[in-house]
Amino acid sequence: MILYGISNCDTVRKARKFLEKNNIEFTFHDFRKDGFDLETFNKWLQLQPLDCLVNKRSTSWKQLSDNQKQGLTDGSDLAPLIDMPTLIKRPVLAHNTQLLVGFKETDYQTLIDTL
Repeated sequence: MILYGISNCDTVRKARKFLEKNNIEFTFHDFRKDGFDLETFNKWLQLQPLDCLVNKRSTSWKQLSDNQKQGLTDGSDLAPLIDMPTLIKRPVLAHNTQLLVGFKETDYQTLIDTL
């Protein structure tokens, strides 16, 4: 199980705390420290739609040009995700073929109940 995010994000902290409280082993992958690649993102796209993964409310989104926003929206240019991983909604919890985006305690509980 891998939890993706950035360490100073409050929602990521909540997810980490939940997993730790429930004694769930996981690896934390910090987008900023550990980097990110499009291969991983393309795997995620097989499990979740693009609009679920891109954070259009982020400061990073607001800094993009209209062309960059269009490229991300239609999936034709995902390169900005590598330079600005804060464009990805957080946290992302990957476990086998399941991918949870954002933190909802009920979703996390449902996942760990299946372990």
